[in-house]
Formats: sequence, structure tokens, C-alpha cells
Amino acid sequence: MDLATLIGIVVALGSIVGGQALEGGHIGSILQLTAFVIVIGGTCGAVCVQHPLPVVLKSLGLARLAIQDAKQDHTGAITQILDLATLSRKQGLLALESKLKEIKDPFFRKGVQLIVDGTDPKVVRDILEIEVEHHQEAGLTAAKVWEAAGGYAPTIGILGAVLGLIHVMENLADPSKLGGGIATAFVATVYGVGSANLLFLPIANKIKLKLKEEAALRTMLITGLVGLAQGENPRLLQEKLASYLPERDRAKEKT
Repeated sequence: MDLATLIGIVVALGSIVGGQALEGGHIGSILQLTAFVIVIGGTCGAVCVQHPLPVVLKSLGLARLAIQDAKQDHTGAITQILDLATLSRKQGLLALESKLKEIKDPFFRKGVQLIVDGTDPKVVRDILEIEVEHHQEAGLTAAKVWEAAGGYAPTIGILGAVLGLIHVMENLADPSKLGGGIATAFVATVYGVGSANLLFLPIANKIKLKLKEEAALRTMLITGLVGLAQGENPRLLQEKLASYLPERDRAKEKT
């Protein structure tokens, strides 16, 4: 699991619950099923109205990017490219076909397959760049679903608050029901603002960040694969690919 995401969730929820306790309140007072149903159900409905169902489903799948700690292995990818470059210089590009099964990344494997098939280096670049662009566009569209949820949730929370106050007004003659109605009204607002700023918007931004990191790695792979197709010297290719390394990996390379 992404450690930053785990820490963020714990700190955010802990601060809210802790603050409630410091004020002398009880956790049960902010656990309102009615408010939860209104805010989350209303937000989900609004999101489905705005986006096609396939996009909504894809956004749920991409939520794993905010949870999983899927670090991009730039150093490992460079090593693999250089190994292929060394092999191709000794035995030719067709020798790369024997290494296809060892390549786990579908994008990387597709690029090597294009090279083995004798595709022109420029065409290889064009094909892979189009795939990266399409993948990024689809991912960003799915991320916008979470952004939309972050925009709708506070408004739905206000709607829940109004509904709670309407319920209070209907029971003014019965003081015993006023407290519960007012609590539901305010808790709906808390759920709306809280879910937007502690869940929906952070998930959207984390997805964008992970997509950007993935695109950077794939851009490096494209450069390496084109150099491989052109028969570049492995040493020169290594220098070129090293410029794509993140700062933390560059420091390791120097040591």
C-alpha cells in the first residue's frame, strides 16, 4: 500500500475523531446512516449522470493507483534495454525475439515486438507515443470522475442539511425529535465537505500523479526502444537514458 496514502487517511480521520473527542463529543454523534446515504448516494448518482458508465467503472479501477505503492522501476528498465542492445549488436535484432517472454510490461514487450518485426524506428516511436497519449487521456478522464465527486459532495451535503432542517421543522411540536433532526442536518454537511476534501479530491490528484510517473517511464522506454531499433551504441544509449532517472535514482547511480 502507498504509505503516504495510509498515513494521510489515518491522520485525517484521527484528527477529526480526536477533535470531536476534545470537544467532549462522541463518535456516535457523527455516525449518521441517513446523512451517509444522502451524501454518498447523491454524489454517486450525480457522477453517473455526468459520465458514461464505462468511464465511471474505469475510475473505480484506477482508485488502486492511490492505494497501491507501484513505484516505477526506471533503473531496472534501463538495465533491461541495455541488455537487449548488447544482444542485438552481437546477434542482430531478430535475436531479441527469444527475450520477449521475459518482458513482463506489455508496453515494453510491444515495442520490442515491433523492432523484431522490422518496423522503421520512426514508426515505432509514432505507434508507442500514440499509445501513451491514449492511455494518459483515458486515465485523466477517469480521474475527472473523482474530481467531479469532490465537486458534488459538498453541495449534496448542503442538500442533506436542508432535508434535515425540513424534518426538524415538521416536528417542532415534539422537542424529543429536534435533536436528532438537527444532528442529521449538520452531519450531512460534514460528510459532504469531508468526503470531498479527504477522499475524492485527494484520490483524483494521486491518480494524476501516478499517471504522470507512468508516462515518464514510458517516454524513457520509447527513447530506449528507438535507440535499440537504430542500433545505437549501448554506452551512448545508457547516457541518454540516465537523463530520465529521478533524482533519487541518480544519486544511487553516482554512489
